Amino acid sequence: MGKIIFNEDKNFQSHSYECTSDCADLHSHFSSCNSIQVESGNWMVYERTHFMGYQYFLRQGEYAHYQQWMGFNDCVRSCRMIPQHQGSYKMTIYERSDFGDGYWIFYEHPNYRGRQYLLRPGKYRRYSDWGAMSSRVGSIRRITF
Repeated sequence: MGKIIFNEDKNFQSHSYECTSDCADLHSHFSSCNSIQVESGNWMVYERTHFMGYQYFLRQGEYAHYQQWMGFNDCVRSCRMIPQHQGSYKMTIYERSDFGDGYWIFYEHPNYRGRQYLLRPGKYRRYSDWGAMSSRVGSIRRITF
């Protein structure tokens, strides 16, 4: 079970609202959000109600100002807890509509840094199938022609 606390002012001041489950409309609980404490779990917070608009992934920790979670403004209107997942993972990436395959580059680190791996159309059941030494993927870029 997760817990997230929204505060209207920076540095966890003023009115706060605690949430332990998905909430499609936070507007009635606070008018602005300038700081957040994630006590447990991983959360996605959204700029608009019903899980729409800009979205921000937050891990356990303290975010004293909306810029610390890369927010564009102090507007948070909905949130969703991300459940922990055990077991296998599967992802399918398509370049074109109607599931048209494309070419992708996986990077070992965020911001397109580190080792690069070209993924051509096909299935990759494990990271060694695309030549990687570990399952770490920090960023992904589509190859455009």
